[in-house]
Amino acid sequence: MKSEIHAPQLGTPTARFSRQLSSTRRGARLSRLLAVQQLTDWGWARDSGTVQAAALLVSELAANAVTHGRAPGRDFLLTLMVTLHPGRATTLRIEIADTRGERLPAPAPNPQPSDEYGRGLLLVECLATRWGVTPRPPSGKTVWAEIQERR
Repeated sequence: MKSEIHAPQLGTPTARFSRQLSSTRRGARLSRLLAVQQLTDWGWARDSGTVQAAALLVSELAANAVTHGRAPGRDFLLTLMVTLHPGRATTLRIEIADTRGERLPAPAPNPQPSDEYGRGLLLVECLATRWGVTPRPPSGKTVWAEIQERR
């Protein structure tokens, strides 16, 4: 399992984007669209593997925030950060922050193909280089996933 708790971020971000969105299905959908647009604005091809993986990661994390991290009247925060590691790699970090710090994500132990829910974090594990959760005081959390491209 690649998930981590309280993992430090690698390096200093060279590009950053943040947007507060409503904790609704519409807000979750908009987060994916905004992420794809921002990544293409930063120079990734819309049909690249990184953008496609990032779109799925944002979709899953935002859907979880809207479904499990929602508090009435409170939004969630989408943040994208790019960190360049000279001569080695580029790291794209996706963060979704919500207000329900007591509800930590965990992959379903044995999801079945017929289950309607419970497979999203398994997808996150497959697509992300690493992922985890950090507390967001006073009462929230940030679920993050990183995609690392080797050069």
